[in-house]
Amino acid sequence: MLAVDLSGKRALVTGANSGIGEAIALHLAQAGADVAVNYLNHPEAADAVCDKIRALGRRAIAMQADVADPSLVGKMFALLDKEWGGIDILVNNAGIDGRPALGWQGEVADWTKVIEVNLFGAFHCCREALNRMVPQGHGVILNMSSVHEVIPWSGYSAYTASKAGLSMMTKTLAQEAAPHGVRVLALAPGAIKTAINKNVWSNPEGLADLNLKIPLGRMGETAEIAKMAAVMVSDLASYATGSTVFVDGGMTDFADFAHGG
Repeated sequence: MLAVDLSGKRALVTGANSGIGEAIALHLAQAGADVAVNYLNHPEAADAVCDKIRALGRRAIAMQADVADPSLVGKMFALLDKEWGGIDILVNNAGIDGRPALGWQGEVADWTKVIEVNLFGAFHCCREALNRMVPQGHGVILNMSSVHEVIPWSGYSAYTASKAGLSMMTKTLAQEAAPHGVRVLALAPGAIKTAINKNVWSNPEGLADLNLKIPLGRMGETAEIAKMAAVMVSDLASYATGSTVFVDGGMTDFADFAHGG
């Protein structure tokens, strides 16, 4: 029987004190990894996730840092070096969707902020991780993308641009790192039920409309994303790099066209 085995691996998951990030952190720990829990706000939530990881018999560290700030990211990785002697797995999960606005109506500062967090933030973390993984000759980076790396989303041009950029950055870094034994991948969730989008799935009309866009007819659960993440960073996916895996219930299959154009 094949099973995900991350025994002895040292992982860092950004934005891991809630939602998809928390689910990924816990699934990596269940598979045997020690997990550093990065967060921006709500340290009590990060501490609670760390407690759950320790209850699974693994080591955990709560690490506060704004991933958009390269100096703070550098300090976070330096602390990881000090505490655990390095890193084997990086999951770039931290991200924001930003303030909705049509492209000609939005504020430049709002647009820039999304790019700084979602794309620059992932790059800062990738850069630090690769500076460690390349010399040691192994490691895996998993960038959390979105179906919106390929599906437009009116009002959220910064978000879609950041995810499309993340996809190409993933491919390029994978190409650069492959000769050194390091894999770089992206995972693109579809509509996943979290506290952030509760206003959608708690509204019967909104949920019904959303489900029409999903061939499987339902929103996904955070555990369904976390399970795939654990597989992708494990040796079960040892020959996979440079690609995006969509876990979206078929949303990118454009369910609206199931009955004709």
